[in-house]
Amino acid sequence: MSEIIASAAAGFPEQARLESLVAMILAEAKVRGATAAESAVNFTSALSVTVRLGEVETLEHHRSRGLGVNVYFGQRKGSASTSDWSSAAIQETVQAACEIAKHTAADPCAGLADPERLARRVLDLDLYHPWALSAEQAITLARECESVALARDARIRNSEGGSVASQSGCMVYGNSNGFCGGYPSTRHSLSCSVIAQDNGGMQRDYWYTIGRRQTDLETAESVGQRAAERALQRLYSRRLSTCQVPVLFTPELARGVFGHFIGAIRGGALYRKASFLLDRLGEHIFPADLHIREAPHLPGALGSAPFDAEGVATQDRDLVSEGVLQGYVLDSYSARRLGMQTTGNAGGIHNVIVAPGNLDFAGLLKKMDTGLVVTHLMGHGISLVTGDYSRGASGFWVEGGAIQYPVEEITIAGNLREMFLGIAAVGNDIDQRGNIRCGSLLIERMTVAGE
Repeated sequence: MSEIIASAAAGFPEQARLESLVAMILAEAKVRGATAAESAVNFTSALSVTVRLGEVETLEHHRSRGLGVNVYFGQRKGSASTSDWSSAAIQETVQAACEIAKHTAADPCAGLADPERLARRVLDLDLYHPWALSAEQAITLARECESVALARDARIRNSEGGSVASQSGCMVYGNSNGFCGGYPSTRHSLSCSVIAQDNGGMQRDYWYTIGRRQTDLETAESVGQRAAERALQRLYSRRLSTCQVPVLFTPELARGVFGHFIGAIRGGALYRKASFLLDRLGEHIFPADLHIREAPHLPGALGSAPFDAEGVATQDRDLVSEGVLQGYVLDSYSARRLGMQTTGNAGGIHNVIVAPGNLDFAGLLKKMDTGLVVTHLMGHGISLVTGDYSRGASGFWVEGGAIQYPVEEITIAGNLREMFLGIAAVGNDIDQRGNIRCGSLLIERMTVAGE
């Protein structure tokens, strides 16, 4: 086939070099007799600082780079990686991958992505916005964030620090089917974590902001105030008696619930028959008014990508429509194992969006009337094989549609299959700080275990 050339927006100084390294790696693999090969090369530059109680605790400025190669001799695969970009190191790395392939068993599902699925061009998704942030400026921002939190209330007695981070990088992927593409990206963040204390005990909480652009971030003052307020709200927490009540997950935790859904429809879990959603394609697994889609081409979004880790073009698609499961999350290998086609998800998902309802957080509280708002989760008591769900939690008790008091040292339990079908509402208070975008999530009933 004709060569597929894919290039992103210019401006990242290392991209041309990364492309030449990929070409060198693929050429070396061909010389050594590989029938197919693929390689990914990346470069990252980052600055991060943490200030605690006004003093600089950590200051890091680092550059990292790496390359990896997969070679195929028929359907026998070998892999190797290195952080050394010298010609000698590349030759040694490719040789190591080839030697490994000679000792692996043939796998009929192994191999590069199908050529017709590869991206023909790399869309410019507005992912690269470098921040000319000096160490001094980062320290000033971190100090401001923490000082605002500490000054918020006399009960804010201690701090785990204010932090600022800025990262720029570039990734290039190529394979022997003629694809070579890459793009630069940036990610910036600001966070603060403080401790509130009085005769009501001691409580820690935090807040953070993250984005591709510096201008996407909340102000240092806003982050500090939010962190302090969240810590103060948790003072005087109580225990609850065991009960079965509606449970409302805040947006940042609702993301995790939908993350378990994504985990259950990943190809690896499905072909290993280790998912409670096995063979549920085309069936109702959510209420009829729930819609979930993947939107990988949102400009400037944290999860956007023009192609996946195999060079496959990403595309908008429905995962759930009117409560019915429409598609899985597959790379080429898992797709072949299942007798299906890749969905462009090698390396993960890209901007999964849960359609919001009409209610904001206050409206969801009123709809719930009496129940539990969950703001923090602990532990990992989730089985994707059975769907059983059990996690330590804290949050707030609600009566009459209004928050009454904070609660802690409780456990919430249920089964994901029943939880998904029992979704009563999704809020319009969407949290955009991750790869899954959703609002608060109200589930009709869960078991809350306490005293």
